[in-house]
Amino acid sequence: MKPRIFINMHYMEIGGAERALLGLLNAIDTDKVDIDLFINQHTGEFMKLIPKKINLLPEIKAYSAIECSIKEALKKRQFKIAFARLVAKYKYNKYISTLNKGQILIEGSATHYVADEVIKYLPSLYHLGEYDLAISFLDPPHIIQDKVKAKKKIEWIHTDFSYVSINYNVEFPRWSKNDYIASISPDITEQFLKSFPTLRDKIIEIENILSPSFVRQQAKLFVPVEMQEDSLKICTIGRFCHAKNFENIPYIAQILKKKGLIFKWYIIGFGNTSETIENINKTSTNDCVILLGKKENPYPYIDNCDIYVQPSRYEGKSVTVREAQILCKPVVITNYPTAKSQVQNEFDGIICDMDNNSVADAIFNLAKDENKQATISEYLSSHDYGNESEINKIYKLIGI
Repeated sequence: MKPRIFINMHYMEIGGAERALLGLLNAIDTDKVDIDLFINQHTGEFMKLIPKKINLLPEIKAYSAIECSIKEALKKRQFKIAFARLVAKYKYNKYISTLNKGQILIEGSATHYVADEVIKYLPSLYHLGEYDLAISFLDPPHIIQDKVKAKKKIEWIHTDFSYVSINYNVEFPRWSKNDYIASISPDITEQFLKSFPTLRDKIIEIENILSPSFVRQQAKLFVPVEMQEDSLKICTIGRFCHAKNFENIPYIAQILKKKGLIFKWYIIGFGNTSETIENINKTSTNDCVILLGKKENPYPYIDNCDIYVQPSRYEGKSVTVREAQILCKPVVITNYPTAKSQVQNEFDGIICDMDNNSVADAIFNLAKDENKQATISEYLSSHDYGNESEINKIYKLIGI
């Protein structure tokens, strides 16, 4: 009998963690292992990209109510889940009121509060039998810890802990219950261990798995009609949130315009765009900063840009930066704490300071230096940015 692996994910919206999960699912050899994928809520554009070789378990209403709004949970008649989420919201808000002004609370802390309250009302998944390995691919791990029977359990870290405040008393008990903790880079490991130093022995480094052949194949499926411009094309992809710093793109674009650069800056992603749109209007950059919204296949947009820019405040390990490198695009990223784990400055991209002027200068200088662009692209084309062999680390955990 083949070993069995259970994988839990929240949903399959367009995002870096979701694309990383697809990379893992595509890399898994189902001749060696049986995979059961349990997604709390069957929503998101990436649902259709789940490989057919993977056994997608049916959605369960109580679990789906964790991910939707409280109003939607009530519509689904999941009253206990809705109540638990209200309790969690109260406790979370009470906690953040104690934080020093300016502290940033990791979103995972909020979900830990929710998970701690709702877990008691979720049905057991023990009827699925015992697994050799249970994976929580996105924090928190309550479902695999309390509702799934498995010989070994592992939780993934996707976030840089150096940039956030955590509630140790809430999060440590859950992190410590894992048999293993998968970190996507050495920098992520280092920052995580500053918060949880006693968990060092549980850490296993497993990079986000990306297939260059898949990325390149998807990139050639179409040419985006929105990007058929003669001017310099800049692309940025991600969720509109504090970490990504997209609200500052209009100000960076304003500086570039004053420098005389002619360009279009395309932003792909979802989330609350209100601040970014407000800043576009303030800076009169409607002509050059273009919000494209969600895209099921973002790769043709990367493939047809001239420069890929990631202006983040913090990252775990940006999947889109690696995908841009696979597609041989010069990248400009800000010097967030984990930046050097992704880019060798001046070789396979540019790392710049995080202030708007520095980002604008880096883009402008690269845009005006075609030799530099060509040198970076040539370096990227001669290096392998795939890492499908990372799947062997998972096989090792279950003895194959």
